Amino acid sequence: MVIKNVDINYLDYGKKDAKAIILLHGWGQNIQMMQGIGNHFNDTNRIIILDLPGFGKSKEPDKVWTIDDYADALKELLDKLNVKKPIIIGHSFGGKIGLLYATKYEVDKLICLASPYKKIITKETFKTKTLKFAKKIPVLNKLEGFAKKHIGSTDYKKASEMMRKIMVEHVNYDISDKLKKIKCPTLLIWGTLDQAVNINDAYELEKIIPNCGLVTYEGCSHYAYLERFDQTIRVLKSFIGDGRK
Repeated sequence: MVIKNVDINYLDYGKKDAKAIILLHGWGQNIQMMQGIGNHFNDTNRIIILDLPGFGKSKEPDKVWTIDDYADALKELLDKLNVKKPIIIGHSFGGKIGLLYATKYEVDKLICLASPYKKIITKETFKTKTLKFAKKIPVLNKLEGFAKKHIGSTDYKKASEMMRKIMVEHVNYDISDKLKKIKCPTLLIWGTLDQAVNINDAYELEKIIPNCGLVTYEGCSHYAYLERFDQTIRVLKSFIGDGRK
């Protein structure tokens, strides 16, 4: 589907008449990194997973997009798919888009998996250090190879000039002052050893968002939701409920 002059690749499956869950992947990743979660809810919910513009099979924006542009593009896509007041689950970059979306549009519930919201100090912190750490996580190698294959598949060095500019826009965009506008119930899931978005940011974010709870995974990284995947699914099922609109 073409949104804001960008052809966006997405999956739309599950129980079409139920509450929609929207899954947003992290920087340099694609649909497959979130499909494992989606597949656990397709009996009770409508599942929509997209390759964010510039990643996977979606085309790159033809100009430098801000996080607002990503959020607005998501709204336009959901409007065309007749989705109202969705549940949004986002990891990292996708979570930041979800956070900003929830400040502007109606959201039923929001789940952020290690989502940055303040200025990221260095590109090294966000991309290289995290990817080096991720390679040491044994569980990622067990997920049929897809996690290892897709984590960091489009890092800064491999990115096009346009995506590099978008990444710079992303890491420098602080949305802290907007987050008090979020009205929906919000859940944060974070690893205590996250080297990309520090656990202290999670504690701070929990205080900023009015109706917010935090689940921490001791000893886990930026990919905590994958490292304790079964626990993540149990937590999400408890928070999301039965899929009714």
